[in-house]
Amino acid sequence: MITVTEKAKEKAIELIRSENRPGDSFIRVGVQGGGCSGLSYVLEFDHQLKPEDKIFEDKGIKIVCDRKSFLYLVGTELDFSDGLNGKGFQFHNPNASRTCGCGESFSV
Repeated sequence: MITVTEKAKEKAIELIRSENRPGDSFIRVGVQGGGCSGLSYVLEFDHQLKPEDKIFEDKGIKIVCDRKSFLYLVGTELDFSDGLNGKGFQFHNPNASRTCGCGESFSV
């Protein structure tokens, strides 16, 4: 399962509304090769499901990822920070053995 914090939920709802996205929009997360640690996180808003998608819902927010990415993201919590050390969505991934300084890439 992939979960969201209350702060991430609020920010996602705010962005979906402010960007006039369809009402059935959800957060799509994934993993791709790249970054200084080998794998990078991907996050976008979407409203079209694909046949291979895994679907989760937490705190009323739908989170979707492809099956391959799910292997790397199982148990991950999506958070949002607007502090001095960086602003944006953050992945708290228990599967990451090494994370780069910026937190945008990892290895397992």
